[in-house]
Amino acid sequence: MRLKELRMDWKVVVVILVATLTLVVEHYHRFLPHKSYDRLLMYLIVPLLVILLLFRESPARYGFQIGDWKAGLLLTAAGCGGMALVMLSLARTGAVQAYYAPRANTSLPLLLDTGIDLFGWEFLFRGFLLFALYPVCGPYAILLQAVPFTIAHYGKPEIETLSCIFGGSAFGYVAWRTRSFLYPFLIHWFLATFTVLVASGAV
Repeated sequence: MRLKELRMDWKVVVVILVATLTLVVEHYHRFLPHKSYDRLLMYLIVPLLVILLLFRESPARYGFQIGDWKAGLLLTAAGCGGMALVMLSLARTGAVQAYYAPRANTSLPLLLDTGIDLFGWEFLFRGFLLFALYPVCGPYAILLQAVPFTIAHYGKPEIETLSCIFGGSAFGYVAWRTRSFLYPFLIHWFLATFTVLVASGAV
């Protein structure tokens, strides 16, 4: 089969390349005073520029919208409540505590730091990647976007990284169900902040 016969959707190819390269560049380089700022730049601003300037599309097409807010709030409440119960125990284990307790002492307020850090993170996976892949991959896109999400957790506690293929897929389902990345962001924001608070002994 010749290359021209592959008939790949060029936008999907661009999304996969951009998502991969932004993850790699952000890992190796520091551009701004805080790592969370770098992630917002690479994972939110860069994809938005691609959508607006190259694709000439609305970001809403990629989940940048309120979406189904009733389902979103219900799923967010359920997700936050369920994960709070899990993290009350898990965040006190040795590896998780050792990794996350020092993060309570950030130069930015914890809630702001995790919010900035995860807003772009969630848009990259549960917005940009998910909604680009879904038209060509169908429901498999929910699982596929969780693969690079899991790999991006290398270096974090093993139990967290192992769980990411499941948690990332669950976040993907929430985004697909609500047509918005905002609700996975809210759950992830709560989860990250709560984990640090429990690990540091503040809760």
